[in-house]
Order: sequence, then C-alpha cells, then structure tokens
Amino acid sequence: MSSPVKYSPDAIEIELIRSLYDGLLPSIVMSAGFLVCGALIVEQSRDALIAGPFVAGVFASIARLVVAWRDAPIAEAPGLTLGEARRLERRYAVSYILFAAMLGFFAARGLALPDPAIDKLAVCLIIGYAAGVAAGTSLRPRIAIASLLLAVTPPVVTMLATGKTLHIATALMTAAFLGGGIFSLRKRHARALDEIGRRLTFASLARSDGLTELPNRLALREWFDTHVRDAKLRPIALHCLDLNGFKPVNDSYGHPVGDALLAAVAKRLAGTLRESDIGARLGGDEFVIVQIGIANPDEAYMLAERIAASIARPFAIEHHDIRVTTSIGYIVCDDVSRDLEQLISLADEALYTAKRSGRSICRYREIEGVQKAA
Repeated sequence: MSSPVKYSPDAIEIELIRSLYDGLLPSIVMSAGFLVCGALIVEQSRDALIAGPFVAGVFASIARLVVAWRDAPIAEAPGLTLGEARRLERRYAVSYILFAAMLGFFAARGLALPDPAIDKLAVCLIIGYAAGVAAGTSLRPRIAIASLLLAVTPPVVTMLATGKTLHIATALMTAAFLGGGIFSLRKRHARALDEIGRRLTFASLARSDGLTELPNRLALREWFDTHVRDAKLRPIALHCLDLNGFKPVNDSYGHPVGDALLAAVAKRLAGTLRESDIGARLGGDEFVIVQIGIANPDEAYMLAERIAASIARPFAIEHHDIRVTTSIGYIVCDDVSRDLEQLISLADEALYTAKRSGRSICRYREIEGVQKAA
C-alpha cells in the first residue's frame, strides 16, 4: 500500500453501492406489509389471476431480504473493490427489480377488481413502495428508476383503461408524481456524488502525509487494527528506518531539496512493497513499513535489504546528484495482540542498535524471555 485511498470515481461508486445496504428495516416493513395486505386481498377477492404475482412477489421479497442480510457485511468491508461492489449490486438489483415487477402486476390486477376497498389497499402498497425506493435506493438511480417504473406503470395503465374520470385523474397524478420523483432522484444522486467525493477527499487528507503522500500515523494505526489485529494475520514484520546523511543534505542544498528527497525516498519505498503491505511516514526522515502474512523471518530481512539497496542508489534532484543511505531496525512477531506503538518502539530500538554498530540492518530478537537487539 503505497498511499492512502484518495478521491476517485471508483471510490465514490463503491460508497454509492454501499448505500443500498444502509437500511434493512424499510425492506422488512415493505415485505411484511405486502405479505399481510396481499394475503387479505387474495382472500377477499378469490381471484385466481392475482394469486400468481402475489406468490411470486412473496418469494422475490424473501430473496431480497436474504441477499441484503447476507451481503451487508461484505459491502461494509473496508477492502471492498469496485468489481466486488458491482457483483453485490447486481445480486441486489435482481431480487429488488423482480419484486417491483410482481408488485406492479399485483396492484394492477387489484385495481381491475370491482371492490373499492381493494383499490385503496393496492394504491397504499404502491405509495409505500415508492417512498421506500426513494429512501433506500435513490443513490443508485438505475435500480430506483427501473423499480419505480415497473411498480407504478401497470397500475397507471389499468386506471387509464377503466375510462372512469376519477381513475384517470388518479392515474395522471400518479404519473406526474412518478416523473417528479425520478427528477428528484437524479438531482439527489448528483448531490451525493459531490458530497461523497468531498468526504472521501477530506478523509484521505486527514490520513495522508502532505509531503510524501504516504499514510501518516493515524492511517497506519487504522490499517494495523483492520489488517493485523482484526484479521489475525500472522506472522508480521514491522520495520523502522531513517536516512543517514539527511541533515547534511538540508544544510548543503536547503529544505526544498530535502523535502524533494523525502518524497523521492517515499516513492522508492512504495515500489518495494507488496499490495498487502503498508509504508507510512512518522515524521522527519522516519518511516515505518509493516509486512503481513510472511512465510518466514527471512522475508523480512530480504525486504530490508531491498529497501537499503533501493535508497542507496543516487537521487537526481534539481540537478544535484544526492546520495544517502538508510538504517533499518525490524521485528518479526507472531503475537498480534501486541500494540502497534510497542512494536514500533522495539523496531526503533533495533534501528538505533544498527546505527551504533555501524550496520545497516538489525533485527530485534527476544531470547529466553530477555529482549535484546541483535
């Protein structure tokens, strides 16, 4: 992980898809209402043509709840990719749109029956459903608009076909509300794009080192808690490093060149890491790298060697040929219950041992219960 997640269309898309799983309660209420009211209408009407969409709607509603309940934890996972999010959305959309279609046919058939009480109940179901769509899926207009059209269009057509003045007026008003609702959905979606974009950008800035664009200490802490302590990945290695000869660079060439050197070092560090690992800047010329799921301690040493070799190569900054080296202290740990700050402290102890001994790399070891850097 070379830098924190930043504002991007993909990140916004993922957040919009996550919004589908924000509220399960409205879906439960609608499903229960459809089951109870639908059963009453079927029982009252004794109409064979209304029973089919009712039964199909019940199954679609159950499928919708199961999908939402099962996929909600996946949608909330911090590492959700755009591809995974779109697969979740497709599963959600299938049952959601199927239920809308069955509700539309059910309500249309109910409005065609002669009982005015059934008319009222069918209209109530449509109004309740439309309100639920506006509240729950408005940030995904394609799903919301398709669902509204499928649920509302059949009843509107049925009311127009009756030729009765009040039914026609009701149909026209319903169609007008539908058009206005679709317009509002699109406006809300546009506003959500801006709002989520700003939120993601501010969150990224708060967790990013402004000079190097690496994660800062806060981002490192959040990443560690999510990927190490919560995921129970083991063993891990934590490296602390700083630059040898950085102060003379500042003194000789000035702070702008020193800042540019730090940014260049950060890019080289990022180039040595796997996607599963993270590099962060703590401040000054101090950096931390965390490796997770390493097969053996040799992997940690080999990474330290690659980092040292990478930084030892000359840097071309503002026509200056600048050379620095690095000292690295690291610890390999199987106990993920340890606090991040404790691991940083132990790796830092190994770093200073490396500096005192004139070595570039030093591992912190625990031998027979006594903590020693060697």
